[in-house]
Order: sequence, then C-alpha cells, then structure tokens
Amino acid sequence: MADQHVFHHVETKHPVDWAQRGNASLMRALLRDCPGQVPRRLPRSGDTAATLRARDGLHPHAADRLAAALELGRRCLGEPTRPRQRLLDPGDVARGLLAEASRLEQEAFWGLALDAQGGLLHRYRVSLGTLTSSLVHPREVFQPALVHSAASLIVAHNHPSGDPEPSQDDRSTTRRLERVGRLLGVPVLDHVVLGAGSYVSFRERGWIQTGVSRP
Repeated sequence: MADQHVFHHVETKHPVDWAQRGNASLMRALLRDCPGQVPRRLPRSGDTAATLRARDGLHPHAADRLAAALELGRRCLGEPTRPRQRLLDPGDVARGLLAEASRLEQEAFWGLALDAQGGLLHRYRVSLGTLTSSLVHPREVFQPALVHSAASLIVAHNHPSGDPEPSQDDRSTTRRLERVGRLLGVPVLDHVVLGAGSYVSFRERGWIQTGVSRP
C-alpha cells in the first residue's frame, strides 16, 4: 500500500492593507461574488438595504451585504476606544477629581455614572456653588445617569476649606439622594468628600452600604 502523505498548506500571501486602497477597490472586495454592478459612489452611513436597492439599483444580495457592513461600522463606532475605567474604591474617585477640585474656590458637586461592572460611563459636574455650599437637586444629579443607562451612581463634592469632614447638610443631601436613587433603580454607592489632598468616603464610614443606608 502506498504511503499517504498529508500536506499542510501554508498561506504565503501578505495581508492586504485596506487602509491604502481606494473606495472602488474596497467596494469590489466587499461585493466580489455578488451579482450586478458595484456602485459608483459610497453609501451613506444610514442607508438600509431597501435604500441601496431603490436608489443605487443594487442586486438584493449586494444591498444586504453592504447594509450589513454599514451596520457593523456603526456598531464599531459606538464602542469605547479604550476599556472603561473601573472605580473599585473611593481612592480611585478621589484621584480622578482632586486635581480639578484643587483649582476651585467654590464647592462643586460631581456625579459618576457606572455600568453594572463598576465601569465609568460618564463623569459630569452637577453644580458649582459658593465658598461654603453647592446647590444640588436630585433631578440634575440623576438625569445624566439615566441618559447613560447607569446601573449605579457615585457622587462627590469638594470642601474649599481643605477639611473633608462631611457636614450635617452633606449627610442630609446624601440621604435624600439615596432615597431618590432607590426609587429610580440607580443606587448611590458612595459619596466622596474631597479636601486638600485628602477625602472622606461615606461608604467607608458605614453611612452608605451597597447603595442603601444603614438603619
């Protein structure tokens, strides 16, 4: 019986650098096995298969493939360009805000909207107040978090005096925000008060526990 030899094919062709190709070359590569002509102009980002068929006269197979490529491109553009920063402890929050807070002579209030894994979706300043207080309304605190479909929220504010010890007003404001957060399904996980190179965490003090106040 003759020996049977198994040959492994080795791909020697260099990968194509598509960024260096023209529009027509890209379209031909994408639609190479589709019936009909390749369109002479680039599609628009919002084009559907029906639009491509009606406006450009594309074969249904070509229109479907091109519409799928456009949808994939839209999804790629919607993804973050880098992994989301995860806020694992109050120190992470403080380090992200202390530089900005140190330049302020007034109290400012921030919200940090988080995803289900604790990744930062959006950081925003809610208000900029006076030397001793910042005016905070729950609507302004939670609206950006809801827009970004946040799973939870961390709030923070600075004390221009440099002393991060929370006041009674700070504690009252936090309790109010916690109540609203529970109603909205966006729990407040922590309130970080910033001083001169230091901070106080409500969660570390035991005043907030996993977004719900202790009795």
